[in-house]
Amino acid sequence: MTPDLIVRGLRVVTGGAVRPASVHIQGGTIVSVAGYDELPAGCPVVDAQGAVVMPGLVDAHVHINEPGRTEWEGFETATRAAAAGGVTSLVDMPLNSIPPTTTVAHLEKKARAAEGRCLVDVGFWGGAVPGNAGELVPLLEAGALGFKCFMVDSGVAEFGHVAEADLRAALEVLAGTGAPLLVHAELPGPIDAARAAIAGLDPRTYAAYLRSRPREAEDQAIALLASLCQATGAAAHVVHLSSATALDILRRARDGGAALSAETTPHYLHFAAEEIPDGATPFKCAPPIRERQNREELWAALAGGLIDLVVSDHSPCTPELKRLEAGDFDAAWGGISSLQLGLSIVWTDARRRGIPLERLADWLCRGPARLAGLRRKGEIARGFDADLVIWDPDASFRVEPPILQHRHKVTPYAGEELHGVVEATYLRGEKVHERGSFPAEARGRWLKREG
Repeated sequence: MTPDLIVRGLRVVTGGAVRPASVHIQGGTIVSVAGYDELPAGCPVVDAQGAVVMPGLVDAHVHINEPGRTEWEGFETATRAAAAGGVTSLVDMPLNSIPPTTTVAHLEKKARAAEGRCLVDVGFWGGAVPGNAGELVPLLEAGALGFKCFMVDSGVAEFGHVAEADLRAALEVLAGTGAPLLVHAELPGPIDAARAAIAGLDPRTYAAYLRSRPREAEDQAIALLASLCQATGAAAHVVHLSSATALDILRRARDGGAALSAETTPHYLHFAAEEIPDGATPFKCAPPIRERQNREELWAALAGGLIDLVVSDHSPCTPELKRLEAGDFDAAWGGISSLQLGLSIVWTDARRRGIPLERLADWLCRGPARLAGLRRKGEIARGFDADLVIWDPDASFRVEPPILQHRHKVTPYAGEELHGVVEATYLRGEKVHERGSFPAEARGRWLKREG
């Protein structure tokens, strides 16, 4: 077959290595990965030269909030930010929208809200909440990619958190389906005790907030989850792991045969608690950003393969909810906006540690695609969707609010100097972003669960 397009470069990330290659695309699919100079006559060629050609990123942890809280973030703005950051597939979380994605009817409403408004492909996690275990299989059959639950208060009344019995019931239903249960792993008991212990401390101090979400809440939750995974045989996934002391629990669970995976986020890999100013509520997230030594242990676990992937946990809100003027960590909404910046953040810190750029494809592309069961995403290989990002790993930029495409420009990365500039993003062979412009119409598709 004669390709519609060839994208070639001297640094193409394919097959776990970086090499000169040409990516041959026909009908939106990669039909071959050939030598750099293997170019059929008359075929259009995009030559990335020395820039990196990598699979489009898959961000499996994004809070878009539409419908119901579109003033926080919506499909149009979120997918523009994704395209600008080289993300070609994202998976939306089931909470913060109204209604939450906890029934088939709610999933269909979410899909209708997204239709015709997405620059990149979008899938949906369903929600596991108390009393809805009977909805999980119908949601899978309707296209949900898996499920998300909270073991502690989610922050919104529409999405209740599960107790141990609810968690076990969901895992028993999902055992054998191949669909993962994603878990916000913090237990309320240690948090309640910690909050009582710090009563009266100034809520503007980051130290007080950090003490209010102790690592024991994560560690105990992950230990419970591990035991339930082993008992049920179901697959579970720890979202936004922040506690390095939970790593041994995770390792032992895997050694014991539990199907338990974990992700972390750019903010846990980039920031450190010692550097966060008092009153700087854009840094608030849950679990919290922990100490510098904790960050280095997360990096070691990521490099060693114990942590499987990196996702943004893009969780925006209106500026008012961040309590920017008051600087009150206790009252502020917890969530960090970084959907557009993930590639650059992770690369900035990886290069400082001497980690080769091909590892980014494992963490940001292949790993999230595998978690979500997206079999045509996350690789530059024959038969995969021609989702590509071309980026310059040697160029740097300063994060300024005007360059951000998500709805509200509040982010703790403002003013940061980052390496890795996204030059162009292709979705199924069509350019959807180039240097801050968006030449294509909204052609993103609903990524449904494959059998």
